[in-house]
Amino acid sequence: MTPRHSLEREPGPSRPFPPRVVGLLLFLMGLGLPADARASLLSPELEDKLATFLALFVIFVVPVVLIALFWMVHILPEKIAHKRHHPQFEAIRTLCLLSLVFGGLLWPIAWLWAYSKPVMYKMAYGTDKVHDPVDDDVYPPDAAPDPVTTLRQRVALLEARLPQKDLAVLRADIDALEARFAPHDAS
Repeated sequence: MTPRHSLEREPGPSRPFPPRVVGLLLFLMGLGLPADARASLLSPELEDKLATFLALFVIFVVPVVLIALFWMVHILPEKIAHKRHHPQFEAIRTLCLLSLVFGGLLWPIAWLWAYSKPVMYKMAYGTDKVHDPVDDDVYPPDAAPDPVTTLRQRVALLEARLPQKDLAVLRADIDALEARFAPHDAS
């Protein structure tokens, strides 16, 4: 008798493979079978249409978008100067336009200028805010706005916005206040 090794199997009924293993083996064999070689998932006609669309998109749309972005970035200093009421707003606007012409080389200077305040401007002109000529049309420089006229204009604007019911209540409140604070006749 020969000694049996523990690694050897005893003869007996063989076990079938589990269904998962059989399925995996069939799948791997299916991958190994030769198939038609394709360079793309699309048909040749669809590839041509896609290439044409992509070329037209790159030729026409991309440059327009890039030019618009370039322009929007280059007017940012102008918008910043306007928002901050920079006294040299017009000069910054001109520098932004020149920056567009020179391909953006002057843009960092316009950006820094928009965020800085001139040192001697207040000493020379006495104000930090740009003079708005529109104010001269509404209120001439020699005449200050009358507070009563200003109040009446504000009330007229509010009256246009409020419903009639709320407006009647407010008018009654105003009449009551006027009667309470009106000077009484001494006679």
